Amino acid sequence: MEGYQDTLYAHSLRQFYRECSIYGTIDFIFGNGAAVLQNCRIYTRVPLPLQKVTITAQGRKNPHQSTGFAIQDSYILATQPTYLGRPWKQYSRTVFMNTYMSGLVQPRGWLEWYGNFALGTLWYGEYKNYGPGALLPGRVKWPGYHIIKDAAAASFFTVGRFIDGRAWLPSTGVKFTAGLRN
Repeated sequence: MEGYQDTLYAHSLRQFYRECSIYGTIDFIFGNGAAVLQNCRIYTRVPLPLQKVTITAQGRKNPHQSTGFAIQDSYILATQPTYLGRPWKQYSRTVFMNTYMSGLVQPRGWLEWYGNFALGTLWYGEYKNYGPGALLPGRVKWPGYHIIKDAAAASFFTVGRFIDGRAWLPSTGVKFTAGLRN
């Protein structure tokens, strides 16, 4: 999928993306679906002047919605200074797990939408990412940002649990990993 702003609109319901290449500049994976992206390659492009490259803008509007984005076993191949995401809506939820992050992922990792909007109500997490852009010491210190250390907590965001993939993906013939890889 190639675009600039708003490349992939994960609007609603459960969604699964496997072995995709996604290109963009601003909020290029966005929406309010429950989406897992697995074994994907995410590439950034040159933005317009004064724009900042942000991969995700998840739009959960209420804390009881079972929506969010999980990027698992993927590759962030940034060609520009890049942020993992920013909160489009009040209860934005995004997790990166076991994902390679190139050196142009910014040390703070995440970007504000506007001032301190949603910084205490969002739920952003990182679990066992690797690569030069995955270093955690410089990450944001927002109340809603989490460094996930426990595999049981991270497993909530897997295909098997987050989008109940075992119930519907086998009939599609699309390969998937239900849990965390070792």
